[in-house]
Amino acid sequence: MNYRFGKFFYFVSIIFFLLFLLYFYAAMSDQVLYSLGENGAEGSRMDKNTFFYGMIIGFLLLNAFSVLPPKMLETKASKNMHRLFPIGDKYRDYLLTWFYSFGGILNVSLAIVVFYIHSINNQEEIGSDQFSFFFYLIPALLVIWIIALFVLFAGKAKQMQKGS
Repeated sequence: MNYRFGKFFYFVSIIFFLLFLLYFYAAMSDQVLYSLGENGAEGSRMDKNTFFYGMIIGFLLLNAFSVLPPKMLETKASKNMHRLFPIGDKYRDYLLTWFYSFGGILNVSLAIVVFYIHSINNQEEIGSDQFSFFFYLIPALLVIWIIALFVLFAGKAKQMQKGS
């Protein structure tokens, strides 16, 4: 039943990302600065609509990648996955929790990227140098979640060896 918390986090992260993207899209100028040059000078720019649609496409692709496997397991669409992780198995719950929380982390990471782009374009309100912590946090969380997946699979393998 823990996967329900993962699912809740996933759906909250979707709302979080979409609200950030829509709010900051409305506040952006026609040309969006997405990188800073040397010593804070202006760097590369792109069209506001290109940035918006690019973020939406990235959001859809990452969410399809992170939600397809748990949905296949929940709906029994994949017989192999259902055989490995039958209903009632604690590792099934762990795997579903992992996938939904991983999707949530990806969405929060995209929201942080949108917030960073907004801070670059509004230097008067928010300084972009305040985000260095988040650029270390995002990869650290992703690495932790990948390691947790391998630990989960190792635990499942150990369980299968005991059962044999």
